[in-house]
Amino acid sequence: MGLRSRLFALTYNRLMASGEKAGLAGIRATLLIGASGDVLEIGAGTGLNLTHYAGEVTTLTVTEPDASMLRRLEHVVGRTARSTTVLRAPAEDLPFEDATFDTVVSTLVLCGVEDQPRSVREIRRVLKPGGRLLFIEHVRSDDTAVARRQDRINWLNRLMVRCDCNRPTLEILKREGFVIDDLVHGELPKSPSFVRPMIVGSAARPIEALTHCS
Repeated sequence: MGLRSRLFALTYNRLMASGEKAGLAGIRATLLIGASGDVLEIGAGTGLNLTHYAGEVTTLTVTEPDASMLRRLEHVVGRTARSTTVLRAPAEDLPFEDATFDTVVSTLVLCGVEDQPRSVREIRRVLKPGGRLLFIEHVRSDDTAVARRQDRINWLNRLMVRCDCNRPTLEILKREGFVIDDLVHGELPKSPSFVRPMIVGSAARPIEALTHCS
């Protein structure tokens, strides 16, 4: 565990606190009403979603690749009543069989993965046909001037908070085979303008048509 990793894990909740109070916690809660069955949350960080899972969840598995974050996540899981499996794993290499989960949750994760297309393919792989991805992600702006600013400042954002603020995440989800069934464009509360563009919604892994040989 490097110093940068430890400091990021130590300060993450404080960095997020104003945004959570200004509405992000409510957005999380509303989104996670849709989580049901066997649920996987990738990049669970310090566990900010854990209190929002409801009774429709049969099993909950959370993954986190960063060792410093993982220690804090395990501590939070230990204080919750729900039985939760915690694993260290990157989104690019999920240690699960194909078609394992009914729901996958990703909140402010796909901006920070090393390989976004591969991560999205892994999410699709572990979802059951007809399963759903629930997401909150900050993304590249549709406003050309804002997008240019995101491009200019992205190096600093990656240095400071380890994520890319200018990723075309929605396009990647569609390209990798997801069908968007609910989508809201908004703004990440109490955040710098270049990371404010946000999407919230759900996407389905299609149920592939059966082929018959005669």
